[in-house]
Amino acid sequence: MTTPIRHATATAQPNIALVKYWGKRDDALNLPAAGSLSITLDALHTRTHVRFDDTLTADDIALNGRHDATQSRKLGAFLDLFRARAGITTRAHIESGNDFPTGAGLASSASGFAALAIAVDHALGLNLDQRELSILARRGSGSAARSIFGGFVEMAAGTRDDGEDAFATPLLEAAAWPLEVVIAITAREKKTVSSRAGMDRTRQTSPYYRDWIAAVPADLAAARAAVRSRDFESLARTGEASCLAMHAVMLSARPGLIYWNAATVGCIQCIRELQRGGTGVFFTIDAGPQVKAVCLPDHAARVVEALRGVAGVEDVLPSGLGAGARVVEADA
Repeated sequence: MTTPIRHATATAQPNIALVKYWGKRDDALNLPAAGSLSITLDALHTRTHVRFDDTLTADDIALNGRHDATQSRKLGAFLDLFRARAGITTRAHIESGNDFPTGAGLASSASGFAALAIAVDHALGLNLDQRELSILARRGSGSAARSIFGGFVEMAAGTRDDGEDAFATPLLEAAAWPLEVVIAITAREKKTVSSRAGMDRTRQTSPYYRDWIAAVPADLAAARAAVRSRDFESLARTGEASCLAMHAVMLSARPGLIYWNAATVGCIQCIRELQRGGTGVFFTIDAGPQVKAVCLPDHAARVVEALRGVAGVEDVLPSGLGAGARVVEADA
C-alpha cells in the first residue's frame, strides 16, 4: 500500500461481449453463471473523479450531473469494499460522466464501475493488482471485470463460492488484431428492464436457461481459438450465434424480454446483406436496442455508410479497440 493521495480521476471504456454473459450463479457476489469473451472499445468513455473528505457524513455521488438515491446506495456499498481494505470509513465525493447514452445497452455500467475501481484504488493508495481490481469491479457490474483490461478479454465464471476465481484476464492486445466496431444507436432512452433484473427473470422463468448456460463453454473455446489465430470468419460465426442464443433465452422468459426495436432488426438485415456482398462484418447486440457491427478495418467505412441508411438509426459511432481502465489525473 502506498500513501493515500485522497483523490484521483480515472477513465474506462465499455466492452462488448462477443461470447455473451447472461445469468448469475450468486447475486450477492455478482458471480456469472458462465464465462464470456469481449472487446474493449476506444470511442466511448466514462470519466470518474473521486475525492475522500473527512467532513462528509455521507457519500456525495453525481452521475452525469444528477444525484440518484438508488444509484448512490449501490455505489456507496461498492465504495465500502475499498474502505474496508483501507481500514477507513471516510466518505467521498464522486463525479462520474459518460460521453455516450447511459443505461441503454452500451455497457455504461462496465466502464462506470471499472473507472470507479481504478480511481478509488489510486486515491486510497491500495495499489491492488489487476486481478484484484477485476474481482472488485465485478462486484459492481459483472461486465466491469472485463473493462479493467483493453483489447480482447476473457472472463472466467469460476467455481469457488467466495468468487475469488471469477475474474477477467487479457487475451490479446488491441494492436495485435485491430478490428473496428461500428455502433448503430437506435434509441437513447434508458431501457425499462435493467440487465440485472432481466437476468434474474430469465434464470427464474425460462425453460431454456440451463441449456443456454451449458452451451457457453463451447462458444468460449471456439471464440478463444478464433482470436488467437485471427480467424475473423470463425469469430463471426461464434459471435452471432452467441448473441442470438442470448436473445432467444431472453425471449423465452415469462414475460419475455424484448430489448430490440424495429431499427435493431433493420440493422441486422443490413449487416446480413453486407455479408452476402463479401463485406467482413458481423453483428452483436447486448441487453438493449443498439447494434454493434464488428468488422475488418478496411471494410469499416462501407459498414458506416450502410448503417446510416437504416430507417430509425439515430447515429452511427465508429470505434477501434481500446485500452483498459487507467488513472488520468491524480493530485496530492
